Amino acid sequence: MSAAGLPKWFRVVLLGGLVILASGAGLFAYRWYSRPVTLTIAVGSLDGEANLVVSALASKLVQSNAPVRLTIVPTPGALEAAKAFAAGNVDLAVVRADAGDLRLAQSVLVVAHAAVLLIAPPGSTVTDLAELKRATIGVIGGEINQKLINALTDAYDLGRANVTFKPLAPAEARRALETKEVRAVLLVVPLAEKYLALVRGLFAQSKGGPVLIAVESAGAIAERERAYESFDVPKGTLRGSPTVPPDDVTTLRTSFYLVAQKKLGNDVVSDLTESLMKARRDLLAEMPILAQSSEPDTGKDAYLQLHPGAAAFYDGSRLGFLDKWGNAIFLAPMIAGGLVSILAYAWKFLRAGNVSLPAEVALDALYALGPRIRASDREADLDEIEREIDRVLRAQRARGVADEETEREVTAANVAAHRLENLIHDRRISLALQQAPRP
Repeated sequence: MSAAGLPKWFRVVLLGGLVILASGAGLFAYRWYSRPVTLTIAVGSLDGEANLVVSALASKLVQSNAPVRLTIVPTPGALEAAKAFAAGNVDLAVVRADAGDLRLAQSVLVVAHAAVLLIAPPGSTVTDLAELKRATIGVIGGEINQKLINALTDAYDLGRANVTFKPLAPAEARRALETKEVRAVLLVVPLAEKYLALVRGLFAQSKGGPVLIAVESAGAIAERERAYESFDVPKGTLRGSPTVPPDDVTTLRTSFYLVAQKKLGNDVVSDLTESLMKARRDLLAEMPILAQSSEPDTGKDAYLQLHPGAAAFYDGSRLGFLDKWGNAIFLAPMIAGGLVSILAYAWKFLRAGNVSLPAEVALDALYALGPRIRASDREADLDEIEREIDRVLRAQRARGVADEETEREVTAANVAAHRLENLIHDRRISLALQQAPRP
C-alpha cells in the first residue's frame, strides 16, 4: 500500500515515533561520548598520607567536572599497590620505583621523591655506612625496602661486616634506639615537614641532634640499580639550630610514581594528566607535598617509560580540535544534506494524498487507468481504481480555481474521470455476465 493509502493519523504517529527514536538515539550517543571515564587506582602507605593526597585529587576532579574520574582501591602500602597493578586488577597505581613488578607500568606523574635516610642517635661517631661493623640497623617499612637493603649490602659487603637489618614498625623505632637494640634506623621518606617531624620524634631531645649517616657509594649504586639516584640531603634539613646535618650528606633517592597500564588509551591518559596537573595547582596550598609532583623523565632511557598519552600532554603534541574533529566537520555538510532530504520526504509522507498535481501529471495518471480497467477481472481491482481516481481529483481540487486556465485543467480531469467511470461501469457488467450461471 502506498503512503497515500494510509490514514493521516497513522502517518503522523509513525513519523513522530521515528523522530522520538532518532532523538533518543542521538541523546544516548551524546551522553555516552561525553560521560566521564572512571579509572581505578591502587594506593597505600604506612601513614595513610598517600590515600589522603589521592582522595583530594579525586575530589577535585569531580568538582572541576574533569573528563576522567578516579575510584580509589585502598592497599596497606605502595608494595601492595604495585602487586595489585601487576595483577591487572586496577588501571592506575601509586608505586615506589624500587618496589614490585613494574614491567607493565608506564609513568604518568612523579608524585613525590623519597630520600634514603640512615640515622644514628645523637653522639654517634659514624659518618658513613662503611663504618658500621657488627651492627643491627632497624628498617622502618619492612618488605618494601628489601631491594634497597640488598643494594646496600652488595655495595658495602655488609654481610662480611656482620651488619643485620631488623624490620621495625614506626611506633617501635624510638624504643629500639633507646634500648640499643638497633644502632641506627633506615627509612625512606619524602623530605616534607610531616615526615621530618616524624624523624625528629624518633630521638630524645638533645643538644647535638641525630646523626645522618652518608651513603658515599650512592653514585655507584644508582648506576647498577636505576630505581635510585644519588642525592645530597641539604644542610640543616633535620634541624636549623644547631644545624643537622651540619653539611650536605650524600645518600640515595627514589620516587613515587603514578603509573598507568600500557593498554589505556592515549586520549584517556592525556585527559587524566591534564586534569591532575590542574588539580595539583589548586591543592598546593592545602597539601604542600604536592609541590614535589612533577613531569617524569621523558627520555628513551628513563627507568619507567612515559605513557604516550602523558607524553602528548607534556610536550604539547596533543591533537587539536581540528586535528581530532576535522573529518567530522568535513562530513557535516553531507550529513546535513541527508537530513534535509529525510525531512523533505517526511513532509511529503505526511501530505500524501493532499498534494496537488500539475494538469499533465493528473491527466497522465487518469489515462493510465484505462488499460487497467479493461484488464481487471475482479471487483476489488475496480474498487481500488475508483479510489485512485478520487485521489487524483482531490489533488487537482487542492490547486484551487485561480484563473481560466486552471479551470480548464480541472474540467479536463473531470471529463477523463467521467469516461473512466463509464469504463468501470461497463467492466462490472461484463464481469457480472461472465460469472452468471449458464442456462
